[in-house]
Amino acid sequence: MTAPVMAITYREAGVDIDAGDELVERIKPLARATRIPEVFDDIGGFAGLCHVPPDIEEPLLVSGTDGVGTKLKVAFATGHHGTVGQDLVAMCVNDIVTCGARPLFFLDYFGCGRLELGVAEAVIKGIADGCKLAGCALIGGETAELPGMYANGEYDLAGFAVGVVSKKKLLGPRRVKVGDRILGVASTGLHSNGYSLARRVFEQEMGLGYDSVVPELGKTVGEALLVPTKIYARQVQSLLGAVGPGLHALCHVTGGGLPGNLPRVLPKATRARIHLPEIPALFQVIAKGGPVEEAEMLRTFNMGIGLVVVTDEKDADTARRTLTAQGAVVHDLGVIVRDDESPEPTVELI
Repeated sequence: MTAPVMAITYREAGVDIDAGDELVERIKPLARATRIPEVFDDIGGFAGLCHVPPDIEEPLLVSGTDGVGTKLKVAFATGHHGTVGQDLVAMCVNDIVTCGARPLFFLDYFGCGRLELGVAEAVIKGIADGCKLAGCALIGGETAELPGMYANGEYDLAGFAVGVVSKKKLLGPRRVKVGDRILGVASTGLHSNGYSLARRVFEQEMGLGYDSVVPELGKTVGEALLVPTKIYARQVQSLLGAVGPGLHALCHVTGGGLPGNLPRVLPKATRARIHLPEIPALFQVIAKGGPVEEAEMLRTFNMGIGLVVVTDEKDADTARRTLTAQGAVVHDLGVIVRDDESPEPTVELI
């Protein structure tokens, strides 16, 4: 007699539908807390719906996407997953606000080999917290359980942000002119760039673990590396209100550092002459611990400046006061000068 064939399930293949459904239920109140007036419906359908604000003349939708990169490796190693969600929101939202846009909504992608509800909920709570800081709504996302695609205990994140700006108020190279002042808004650390190099220095060159205390930092390696990325959206909205047309350009300093990012918001035949303030201790530790040469540090890390603000000279003081009132640490970096010898915009560190 032939033995009965035992049917297998999706769960036995590595995907737990019930856990996924439970995560959605846990996410709903987190997303609901980020709701803004423009959101049309609650999370749970096949797509997120959002009105374009009616008071914006000639509205342009602005979109951005990014991830957290190998900063996630630090979260895996330390077991601290509560802040990488803010990093995800920050890396996307900080890009779109450089156009002068107001962030409207955010979507996330969470991919893992096996869904651990507590970890996923902690990550998505961080995303919701980031959305509240940015003033945008978490209106949807995707959680994918992909057995065999990720190592045990690991996951990946991607984020997608959409904002809106009036065509007449769009910031960028067309507004920037010779004589404009350059301000730098302090970062909170590495943000979410350069972690492959930073991890190499701390783990291999310095032989430190994530629980090792670094005297120069007054905290452990893990604590220093997991400081969440600053979200600049509300500071930018205050700046737009205070300075108006005098605000010419904004630059989010990510991979490539100041030399690689600032030219993206400058017109041709101009040069940004910049004097960096004192380099924060974390970057000094990495440079010495590698050692890592100065040029490599400058093109890998933000070096303590997370956002660059380019304003009309007459509005620089107002911009500085406005940002300071929002809790930002602001540095005078320099000025935009003409450079007829180089047709493409450049950065000069002096």
